Amino acid sequence: MKQANVSSFCNLYEMNYWSNYLRPNLNNRFLVILLITINHDLCGDRRRVHAWTYHYSTQNMDWDSASHWCKQHYTDMLAIQNLEEIVYINNMLPKHPQYYWIGIRKVNGLWTWIGTNKTLTKEEENWATGEPNNRGNGQDCVEIYIKRQKDEAKWNDEKCTKKKGAVCYTASCSEHSCSVHADCLENIGSYACQCYPGFKGPRCQEVMQCDTIIAPPHASISCQNPVEKFSYGSTCTVECEEGFFLVGTNSTHCSSVGNWSHSLPTCQVMQCDTIIAPTHASISCQDPVEKFSYGSTCTVECEEGFVLVGTNSTHCSSVGNWSHSLPTCQVMQCDTIIAPTHASISCQDPVEKFSYGSTCTVECEEGFVLVGTNSTHCSSMGNWSHTLPTCQVMQCDTIIAPPHASISCQDPVEKFSYGSTCTVECEEGFFLVGTNSTHCSSVGNWSHSLPTCQVMQCDTIIAPTHASISCQDPVEKFSYGSTCTVECEEGFVLVGTNSTHCSSMGNWSHTLPTCQVSQCDTIKAPPHASMKCQDPVERFSYGSTCTVECEEGFVLVGTNSTHCSSMGNWSHSLPTCQVMQCDTIIAPTHASISCQDPVEKFSYGSTCTVECEEGFVLVGTNSTHCSSMGNWSHSLPTCQVSQCDTIKAPPHASMKCQDPVERFSYGSTCTVECEEGFVLVGTNSTHCSSMGNWSHTLPTCQADQCDVLTNPAHGYVNCSGPHGQFSYSSQCQFSCEQGFLLNGTADTECTSLGTWSIRSPLCEARECPSPVEPRRGWMNCSHPYSSNSYGSQCLLGCSEGFWLTGAPTMHCNASGVWSQDFPSCKESAGMSVGAGMLRYAAVGAASAAGLLLLVGVAILISKKLKKKSDFNLNNSFWEERENPAFEFS
Repeated sequence: MKQANVSSFCNLYEMNYWSNYLRPNLNNRFLVILLITINHDLCGDRRRVHAWTYHYSTQNMDWDSASHWCKQHYTDMLAIQNLEEIVYINNMLPKHPQYYWIGIRKVNGLWTWIGTNKTLTKEEENWATGEPNNRGNGQDCVEIYIKRQKDEAKWNDEKCTKKKGAVCYTASCSEHSCSVHADCLENIGSYACQCYPGFKGPRCQEVMQCDTIIAPPHASISCQNPVEKFSYGSTCTVECEEGFFLVGTNSTHCSSVGNWSHSLPTCQVMQCDTIIAPTHASISCQDPVEKFSYGSTCTVECEEGFVLVGTNSTHCSSVGNWSHSLPTCQVMQCDTIIAPTHASISCQDPVEKFSYGSTCTVECEEGFVLVGTNSTHCSSMGNWSHTLPTCQVMQCDTIIAPPHASISCQDPVEKFSYGSTCTVECEEGFFLVGTNSTHCSSVGNWSHSLPTCQVMQCDTIIAPTHASISCQDPVEKFSYGSTCTVECEEGFVLVGTNSTHCSSMGNWSHTLPTCQVSQCDTIKAPPHASMKCQDPVERFSYGSTCTVECEEGFVLVGTNSTHCSSMGNWSHSLPTCQVMQCDTIIAPTHASISCQDPVEKFSYGSTCTVECEEGFVLVGTNSTHCSSMGNWSHSLPTCQVSQCDTIKAPPHASMKCQDPVERFSYGSTCTVECEEGFVLVGTNSTHCSSMGNWSHTLPTCQADQCDVLTNPAHGYVNCSGPHGQFSYSSQCQFSCEQGFLLNGTADTECTSLGTWSIRSPLCEARECPSPVEPRRGWMNCSHPYSSNSYGSQCLLGCSEGFWLTGAPTMHCNASGVWSQDFPSCKESAGMSVGAGMLRYAAVGAASAAGLLLLVGVAILISKKLKKKSDFNLNNSFWEERENPAFEFS
């Protein structure tokens, strides 16, 4: 019954509230949809809670104005949290032509919920197809399509300045709706508290609890509890006691689900290194926790004969280190002992050298004797049991140096004692026989007997050939100190040192000399001679005799033989051989002479050769030889000049010659000169060579040539010449054709200069008197050569009513006379018509006949001119007139 009353009260309150709220706003044309959600728990507590409510306006406004209006009257523009809200709003809001603005806008290029300033996520997007497209730029605000046929309840980006309706919301959550450990979430018709991690309950007011924890053995624990002890957020840290170390993580955290993040660690005691008793020692330890762990103490004790070095006890610290290093037990030491002189010592050391228990034994070196006890022992107190013994050296007998020797000894200990060495050295010139040294042994005996010294011997020597020898020997013959001297026989000379000495090494100081025979100077046969010698000993030596003999053609001057004396001199100088001489000769005229003289000029063996000058021929033998008797083998030859053929001057020429020797002989030069009117063809001079040949063929003289003369136009030329046509002295005569007269001299001659004496004349047509045109008539003339000249023709006629007295044509003949007298025109009165016509017909026929005659004459003249090669249709005569056949005067 109470619950029903509360419900009725709540409903009545809502109806009264909204009836009072809506009534004044209807006049403002704003429609508000109110959704009220009453939490049954709050109504039970008689506390009113406003649910999330939506509000809208159909008045058109831009996005900024809509946002301002929502914030002024409600909380803010619509912020959609889920799809359920979108469906609800689309069902509840009326359709609006321009649709509605919602609380999304582009901020810094990102779509953002304006109410919460959170960026729109991909999961929250509800865009229409193809949106957002930012069409036309500046589409930074969002509208919702309410009750649109296409893309119903979807979003579209739009320019913020557009006019649209607005959708707003009023929040239902208050500061008392949830605890401080939660967020209040708005729902349609309700709200919910969303707890933060680690909290629970309707309003999230209860914290999550973790299990109670206790400190591990040998440890303490400290916790920080931001909410409650051992609850969400609590952190507990474990710390071990001194001497213990933590195994595990030292702290743990109570999570949002009530679990500790880590198990509690344990505390284990610190361990020190295991220790072992030192050598020659024992160890005893006390361990309150574990063996060799924190708090353990160990004590060391040395064996007999050993001394402890260091601290005798050590303690294991809280950090696992021993307080002291273990001591050592060192053996007791005796004084260091050294082997006596000339002795060695050997020790047995069971522990260390010269320490407790060591025994040392002394042994003398070879050659020495021990005096005292040979061994001693090191006691536990560090003292030796005996003093060390000594070693005395062994002695050998005294020795003396042998004859011719000296002795030197080395005594390392005492003179002539063990180790002494004595060396014997012989005097110079003596050599040692035996061992040169001896050694005193360890038993007092010398190793070898002393040696002896014997004198050095040189080789036995014999006197050289042709010599005698004498020697002095102070010790023995040919021994150290002996001196021998050599002397040569007469006629022989000693070569080398005449004496030699036997040295201490048993060698002679010099090789024995030799006795060489006395030599005379080497002699050679004189030039052009031979020499024969007799040499009883050696060539050109003492006793030699040489004889000289001259060659053929030479005479000996002096003594022909000489003898080599004992002093090495020749008894006579060598003779000479002089050559035989022939008479002096001179070269013939026009010749040169050359001689080869192997000995002297013009002497035996000389050969002279004669050579004629160029252009001369040798007559006789060209060479001669000087014989061994001094006579020439041949008389000298002679040189005759070379002759060329006799030559004569060519026709029409004269010839002059220069002959330096003889006429037409070598060196002659002949020059040819042509007569007047003749030209020389060839070389004008020739020379007689050394071979008797002329250098050039004689030239010829040809008559001078004048230009070739041709027939003049309408004329002829006839020539004759003694030396050929058109040549020097040729004469030519010109003549003209009928009807033409010669203009110039008819005769011309070719001069010596090669020119004609006169120029060629011309043939000009004969002229007729100038014709007179008949009175009352007409005349038409043609001139093939010149005006009114030979060949000119005239056609005459009379005016109407007149008749011509005479032939109608006339021509200029070869004599220069017209063919008829000039006709005249007379009046034709009284003549009948028929007679007149007959007359004119006759005149016309005569004219036609005249024309035909003229044409025939022209053809004949043309052919004639072509034969004379002097008529041309292209002649300038025709070029001067348009119609050369007719010319009207």
